[in-house]
Amino acid sequence: MPFLPTNFGLLPPEHSDYATSRVVVLPVPFERTVTYGRGTSAGPAAILRASQSMEIYDDELGGETSEIGIATLPPFLPEAFELETALAEIESESHRHLEAGKFLLTLGGEHSLTIAPVRAARRACGEIGVVQFDAHADLRAEFEGSPYSHASVMRRVYDEGLPSLPIGVRSLSKPEAEFAMEAGIPIVWANELEGLEERLDGLLAMLPEKVYLTFDVDYFDPSIVPATGTPEPGGGSWYPTLKLLARIFERKRVVAMDVVELAPVGGQPASDFVAAKLAYKCLGYWARGGRFEG
Repeated sequence: MPFLPTNFGLLPPEHSDYATSRVVVLPVPFERTVTYGRGTSAGPAAILRASQSMEIYDDELGGETSEIGIATLPPFLPEAFELETALAEIESESHRHLEAGKFLLTLGGEHSLTIAPVRAARRACGEIGVVQFDAHADLRAEFEGSPYSHASVMRRVYDEGLPSLPIGVRSLSKPEAEFAMEAGIPIVWANELEGLEERLDGLLAMLPEKVYLTFDVDYFDPSIVPATGTPEPGGGSWYPTLKLLARIFERKRVVAMDVVELAPVGGQPASDFVAAKLAYKCLGYWARGGRFEG
């Protein structure tokens, strides 16, 4: 049997060589602080496997996004056990590829890792904002003794002085709600998703021209993505979400992104495929914008 590549999309060398690819996929099977359902460390591999059964022609965009070049890196796991140091390792690895002029797609892993490529993107690209698709606010000052918990990642983004736009939130603590109000964070609640397309431009105008996109798959309703650690009812659906993402990539210069919190369930690959297709759609929207400059 001939050897098959293990890269994103099962792409041939001419569309997956690092030197010529506009995009790099960084799998980060990082799981340190999950508190309910576990298994996010298996997320990156599941997304890659699903992507290899995905048709690479995009009927909406009328072409094969993979032609821009999508290189897949080896899985990256930090050596340090201490969380702050481990995240610094992920930041350094992320920054290396952003400095090389690549669009970085990080596949997680738990959401706590997001602060690392966000910091790397700010170092490489200057002033940025963060667009967050998520069921949870993730604004706790700390959780279970860790300020770097997956439940605190967007609080760390706020501490970095970066404006954010959370979309699809439907689960948070009272202190988080009070903090968001005091800090002026413009949360788009899940019950406001219908009709959001009409007012999205005004919300995006509150962010800098360059943004980082973090997509926690529990944003989706569990009927679409059940394979996540803390599924919350009432989330987003597929096509309306794609319209929002297309608009974000049209209106802003997205410099990097991640897809996190997939916790694969054996024998039920639908969630894995949604995550893979989501990532590929986002790369297509980025390519359509033609924003390839460093």
